[in-house]
Amino acid sequence: MKYITVLILLITMSISAQNNTMQPLVNVTGEGIVKVVPDGVNIRVRVENQGKEAKQVKAENDQAIDNVIKFLRSQGIDSKYVQTEYINLNKNYDYNSKTYNYNANQTLTIKLKDLKMYEGVMAGLLNSGINRIDNVQFTSSQMDALKADARVKAIKDAKDKATAYAGALGQTIGKAVQISEQGSASPQPPMYKARMMSMEMDNAAGGETIAPGELTITTKISVSFELK
Repeated sequence: MKYITVLILLITMSISAQNNTMQPLVNVTGEGIVKVVPDGVNIRVRVENQGKEAKQVKAENDQAIDNVIKFLRSQGIDSKYVQTEYINLNKNYDYNSKTYNYNANQTLTIKLKDLKMYEGVMAGLLNSGINRIDNVQFTSSQMDALKADARVKAIKDAKDKATAYAGALGQTIGKAVQISEQGSASPQPPMYKARMMSMEMDNAAGGETIAPGELTITTKISVSFELK
């Protein structure tokens, strides 16, 4: 009876030891990079007005925004691609003149699906009353597909690295046992930013004023492979 008990204990310990044996793994991080020429652009613009009377300043600001929105509609830009981001009316004290002034401003974000519209739309915005450009950011209509391509490239890169590491040791890799994405990044080409605009409208309407360059989509994925 004692012999049977000892035998069962040894078998149990053996099974436990096997279960606790760590599977050798090779852990790598692959990187996938995809580049594309942008075909769209997001523009953030602002109308600012200053004056002595709050009501008048706000009315002038509202009128300018109304002109801008009407212009955008005349260009066939869908209303869902035009969004008010910020509305503000401030009372400021001028220490030099010892008087109060009011400052009204509104910010709009405009999404252009066609990058070729940029020059004409920008000229029209300035003519409509925009006096500040806060940001111009390039986009691609294929962003989801490009991110998917970057993920596939990252996985392949991870597998190539793992194969190389294992091969240098005279070993091979098995199946992947864990995959995790570290995130995707889409660095933008340099974005155009400006303070108060003082350019002549005729100059703004002529020539090319932006260089879109390329968008770069980068994805990093960590993978653990069995090491054999």
